[in-house]
Amino acid sequence: MSLIFKAPENTYQPEGTTSIFLGGSIENGKAKLWQDEITKKLINKNSNIVIYNPRRENWDATLTNSLDNPVFEEQLNWEFNHLKKADIIFLYFQPGTYSPISLLELGLFSDKSKIVVCCPEGFWRKGNVDFICKKFSIDTIDDIDSLIDYV
Repeated sequence: MSLIFKAPENTYQPEGTTSIFLGGSIENGKAKLWQDEITKKLINKNSNIVIYNPRRENWDATLTNSLDNPVFEEQLNWEFNHLKKADIIFLYFQPGTYSPISLLELGLFSDKSKIVVCCPEGFWRKGNVDFICKKFSIDTIDDIDSLIDYV
């Protein structure tokens, strides 16, 4: 049984499943919809996974980036709670994006053994990402397709 949840949906994780948080490049207009691509591949390969996808179906990019904005705060709470509860945190740093929140999440969760990072050549801070992964023995993969084999 595979389950897919997108922010801000309520979630649950059945026993015997592995949950994966799909973090990484999400910049509207720049980042490809890699979460949808990898979700399909994961579901086809493994039937016992739960996917937490922070990319909302209808995100309003004009929303104020402030805790005074209830939709913004709801999104942040959903992401943080699912980063904490996921069995695996996958962070993808797509070349051509900046992904500042993903860099922050890498720092916040770098001391956990549940992170897997994909940072291809061309990401503007690849050296910084590689350094943190090396210092904290974070598993790295070469491309998002390799995540399927990793899981």
